[in-house]
Amino acid sequence: MITSLKNKKEQRMEIDLTGPDGNVFNLISIGMNLGKELNKRRGAEYFNTKEFQEEMMRSDYDHSVNTMEKYFGHLIIMYR
Repeated sequence: MITSLKNKKEQRMEIDLTGPDGNVFNLISIGMNLGKELNKRRGAEYFNTKEFQEEMMRSDYDHSVNTMEKYFGHLIIMYR
């Protein structure tokens, strides 16, 4: 079946924060991988991995979740 590109649905990564995927170190890993992929696609240092990691570790778990949303809310869906 061939269909219009307009019918393509946006697919976002889903993360269950209540399970093992919600571990802060796993979130950091996911963010680092997404950031590296963004850098590859844009062909430049668009995403600063060091800055991201420092911000993720700056405060508590809720801050880390909010940081993920800030950087990657357009690419991921997180469930509590």
